[in-house]
Amino acid sequence: MPHDMLTPSLAPPPVTRRTQVTLGVRDSFSAGLGIFPLGIALGLLVMQAGLPWWLAPALSLATFAGSLELLLVGMVATVTPLAAVALTVLVVNFRHVFYAFSFPLHLVRHPVAKAYSVYAMIDEAYAVSASLPESERSAPRLLAMQIACETYWVGGGLVGIALGAALPGPVEGLEFALCALFTVLTLDAFRSRAELPSLLLAGASVTVALVLTPGLAMFTALLLFVALLLVRHLVTTRRAADA
Repeated sequence: MPHDMLTPSLAPPPVTRRTQVTLGVRDSFSAGLGIFPLGIALGLLVMQAGLPWWLAPALSLATFAGSLELLLVGMVATVTPLAAVALTVLVVNFRHVFYAFSFPLHLVRHPVAKAYSVYAMIDEAYAVSASLPESERSAPRLLAMQIACETYWVGGGLVGIALGAALPGPVEGLEFALCALFTVLTLDAFRSRAELPSLLLAGASVTVALVLTPGLAMFTALLLFVALLLVRHLVTTRRAADA
C-alpha cells in the first residue's frame, strides 16, 4: 500500500461562503467602534442645525462618506453656493481615487456587487482590508465588512436623530468626533511600514500649508497631499516596472 494512502490529509477544510461572511462582519467590529459614534454625531448635528431628520439617513445612503457628510450638514444649514460644495466634495473625497490602486476590487466579480464595493470604499473599509493577508481576502468577506460598516453608519445616524430630538439642549464638541476617528486611523497606519511614506507625506503637507497659507491650511494641505500621493504612485509604478 502506498505511503501517501496511510498518511491522513492535513489540508485545511474549505472555507464556506457563510464563514467568509461571518469573518467579514467580525472584521468590521473594530471600524464600527468609530463609525457608529460618528454616525450618532451626524444625527445630532442634523437636529441641532434645525434641518429635517431625514437628511441624516439620506446623506448616509446617497453619499456614505463620513467626513464629507459632516461638512455638508454645515454647508446645507448655511446655504453654501453649489460651486463651493462641489469643490469641497472634490477635494475631500479625491483621496478615494488612490484607494482603488490597492483595494481588492478584483475579487468582486458580479457587476452589481462591484459597483456597491466601489460606492462603499470608505476610509475604514480600506484600512480593515489593508490589514488582512492577501490569502484571507475574498469577495463575500469584503462585501460583508462593507455592508456592516454602512449599517453602523446609518444606524448611528438614526440613533443620533432620536437623541437630538430627546435632548433639551445642544451638545458641544461634536465636531471633534471626526478628528478623533482620523487620529485612530492614523495610529493604526503607523503599524504598517508600507504606509509610513504616506504618513510622512501627510505631515509634510500639513507643515507646508500651515507655513505658507495658514488661513487656508486644510485646503492647501489636501491639494498638496493629493499631488504628493500621485507622485509617489508614479515612482512606485516605475520602480516595479524596472524591477
